[in-house]
Amino acid sequence: MEPFFRLSDAVVRDPAVAAWLAEEDPLRRLVSPWFEGLRALGPDVRECLHDGQPTACIGGVALAYVDAFTHHATIGFFFGSSLPDPAGLLQGTGKRMRHVKLRFGHPTDPAALQALIAAADRDLRQRLREAGPRD
Repeated sequence: MEPFFRLSDAVVRDPAVAAWLAEEDPLRRLVSPWFEGLRALGPDVRECLHDGQPTACIGGVALAYVDAFTHHATIGFFFGSSLPDPAGLLQGTGKRMRHVKLRFGHPTDPAALQALIAAADRDLRQRLREAGPRD
């Protein structure tokens, strides 16, 4: 079983995440609705600012993050390498993590991205069930 990345400081609503999302930055505005979608996955979703990135967790286990850079924004998945991605949105070559880049002028299929978020949620919840009360 793969180890989980636990963030013990994750809470229901983190003021630091709220401040990050409220910044007047067009790329942060681009990922804000997607982070809201992560928040809406269930009552056990927690969040924190980890390494400067708003990170959504199930309980205290990292699920996904968003970030904004100079020319693009990303939505990253901690177990992204195991997600089905028929639309080919995921990028990266790491052992576990994958991300989706969002850029102005380069539309991303919202249904495909929503499907990735739902798949990441199902995947992590299954991993947590299989691991039992504690990994």
